[in-house]
Amino acid sequence: MRSTRRGFLGLAVIAAAASRTLTASATTTADRYPSNTALYADPSLGEGVDYSRRYRRHEWFDDDLSQRYAVQRTVILAPHGGGIEAGTSELCLAIAGYHPASLVPTPAEGPVHDYWMFEGLRSTGNAELHVTSTNCDDPVARALAGGSLNAVSLHGCTAAQAGLADGTEAVLVGGRNSTFKTKLLTRLNAAGIRAIDAASIPDLNGDEPTNIANRTLLGTGAQLELTTSLRAAMFDTNTRADRKNTTRDLFRSFVSATRAAVADLEAAQLLP
Repeated sequence: MRSTRRGFLGLAVIAAAASRTLTASATTTADRYPSNTALYADPSLGEGVDYSRRYRRHEWFDDDLSQRYAVQRTVILAPHGGGIEAGTSELCLAIAGYHPASLVPTPAEGPVHDYWMFEGLRSTGNAELHVTSTNCDDPVARALAGGSLNAVSLHGCTAAQAGLADGTEAVLVGGRNSTFKTKLLTRLNAAGIRAIDAASIPDLNGDEPTNIANRTLLGTGAQLELTTSLRAAMFDTNTRADRKNTTRDLFRSFVSATRAAVADLEAAQLLP
């Protein structure tokens, strides 16, 4: 099998991740598991029963001596998908360019992005499967983030956590990439979605270097925290089984705005 440059990058990231010390965040004390590794090692949990991991890494191949071909530059992440932070799995797939039900490229002409998600599959009690983003040590998530220039990480929060009135539909835009944040804020607000800079909300601003969204080649990324009401308004039937088949216009508007912000950012990132 022919090795690729991306494969070597992934191995290097995994090796480096194993030697790093994880930094706690404000939400760590509420987590039952200090890392994904600890969660996966719990014999009382079953993959495919309690939780699942889904990802897609697109192939890199360039064997032309005179031409240079575009590579995947942005990864989409949902560290708390399924029943943990409802709606983030579906958003992850759609922003990556895939229909959340059929996984057919949508729109058909692309572009598509790499993605990774961890999902709670239980009918109840998914919250205890939450691993805070600074402690996300899943090797595939680390490799995909570490081999990408950019990352978008999707999360759910309550209005109270965001310092907003109950029932507010809004998204808090955080992360360490200030340019990316500006593009996301501009595109989301232009789409009629209330987007707020998360810089003043320490628990939700996603600026820790160890946050999975910031473990990119550039050491920066973007984090989107959607309030419960905003996510609920995106689906006709807000259950894990039905969300992927009942998306509303609001869902599609959010996805289109986020994908446009990604395209804006990538257009300014010229490959060497």
